[in-house]
Amino acid sequence: MRVTKFEHAALTLVNAGKTIVIDPGAFTAPLGVLDQVVAVVVTHEHPDHWTPDHLDRLLHAYPGIPIFGPEGVAKAAAGYDVTVVRPGETVTVEPFRLEFFGGRHAVIHESIPVVDNVGVLVDGAFYYPGDSYAVPTGRTIELLAAPIGAPWLKIGEAMDFVLAVAPRRAFGTHDMTLSVVGRDMGRARLRWATEQGGGEFLVLDPGDAADI
Repeated sequence: MRVTKFEHAALTLVNAGKTIVIDPGAFTAPLGVLDQVVAVVVTHEHPDHWTPDHLDRLLHAYPGIPIFGPEGVAKAAAGYDVTVVRPGETVTVEPFRLEFFGGRHAVIHESIPVVDNVGVLVDGAFYYPGDSYAVPTGRTIELLAAPIGAPWLKIGEAMDFVLAVAPRRAFGTHDMTLSVVGRDMGRARLRWATEQGGGEFLVLDPGDAADI
C-alpha cells in the first residue's frame, strides 16, 4: 500500500490499483489524476478537511463512490450521500479495511463547539487521527500520519500522542497553517517522539509517498 501526502491534511492510499482519498480540504490543491478511487473518508466537517469542489470532482470522475464520515459530516455535507461511521465500526471497501476511532474533535477553545471526528485505521497498518489525539489502542501501527500544526494543537500534546501510538514510522501532516520554520520545528519534535519507540520519522512534502 502506498500512502501519498498532499497539502495540509489530504492523503491518498493506493493498493492493487485502487485508491482511497482522505480529507481533501480547502488548503489542498486539486488532486489531479488518481488510480481508481473506491472511497472518500472525511474525518470531520471543518472546511480544511473537505470542500464541495473536491467532492464534486471526485464524484464526477468516479460516480457513486461512497463517502464515509461521522454524523457531523453528513449534516454539513447534506447535499452528498454520506455514509455515517462511528468509533468502533469497521467498513470494507475492497481491497481496504477501514476501522474508526475517537469520536470527537480536539478542543480549540471553550467558546467553539466541539464537533464529531473519527480517526481511521486502514488495513491495520496506517493510522490517521483527523483532528484528535485518539489512539488505536492494542494495535501496532506501521505508519502514522501525525498532525503537526493547528489552532487546537500544542506540540507537547502532539508529541505525547506519537509516544502513545509508538508507530514504526510516522510523518507530519495538517501543516499548511505553519511557516517553514514552524513546520520544521514541529517535525523535529515529532521525530524525537517517534524515535523514543524505536520508530523512524519521515519528511514528506506534498506529492511525496511512503510504502507499507
